[in-house]
Amino acid sequence: MITRFAPSPTGPLHLGHAYSVMYAFDLATKNNGQFLLRIEDIDGTRSKKGWETQIFEELDWLGIRWTKPIVRQSERLAEYTNALKKLEIRGLLYNCTCNRRDIQEATSAPQETGEPSIGPDGIVYPGICREKLRDKPLDYDKPIRLDAALAFDTLTQPLNWSDNGLKTISKEVFLMSIGDVVLSRKDMGTSYHLSVVIDDAAQQVTDVVRGEDLANATAIHALLQALLNLPTPIYHHHHLIRDEMGKRLAKRDDAQAISSYRNAGATPSDIRRMVRLSPAP
Repeated sequence: MITRFAPSPTGPLHLGHAYSVMYAFDLATKNNGQFLLRIEDIDGTRSKKGWETQIFEELDWLGIRWTKPIVRQSERLAEYTNALKKLEIRGLLYNCTCNRRDIQEATSAPQETGEPSIGPDGIVYPGICREKLRDKPLDYDKPIRLDAALAFDTLTQPLNWSDNGLKTISKEVFLMSIGDVVLSRKDMGTSYHLSVVIDDAAQQVTDVVRGEDLANATAIHALLQALLNLPTPIYHHHHLIRDEMGKRLAKRDDAQAISSYRNAGATPSDIRRMVRLSPAP
């Protein structure tokens, strides 16, 4: 078994991160497996070395030990480009010139009925650029989307994955609830969905532990794994740690940051009790 924790160095780790990383570390430890640390720093404008250093310090304080070397996504851009080229050769990609306003206006036009569908990345893309740019040469300096309908047509078996039981999704449901996802964003050369799939495969991750807020994105990852002939890990989506008002924690919630509790004299055992995890194995 190989598990991993993959934080973005864009702010302080909070109690939700503590729960997730200890869950993944405990799972690997109990099964005599490996625990890996990956730094998801593809967002160059928000990622900071200072936050990365703090991540290392706080994980070490929590008692987390990881197998080295640490993988940084900013050093793997060529791998993501290679994956895009494989999909491009099969005619599954197209450039998208739409901004959020374009998508909002298209889905709220008078001829549209009801509220727009909301997927893992927001409003499900209505395909504005699909027919217009599908047959044009791909420009890697512009956003790139996956043609989900064509992608499903290439599959030779149903799309499924393991997440507390066998899960599956049909082409029709995928198109309606997720649509043509962005695989490469401007100034990044990749996206979360693409990079996490490539990196999990490269690191031979067998079990992915993450919050239930990412459960809806797992169908995207399973589809990319099928298209790129990569193994699909077992997914463990855990409940989210929330504040007193029931709101999901975010990095801007400094009061819930691990560093705040640490500076106030809390111990790693205290953190485990706060997030309702059993003592370390």
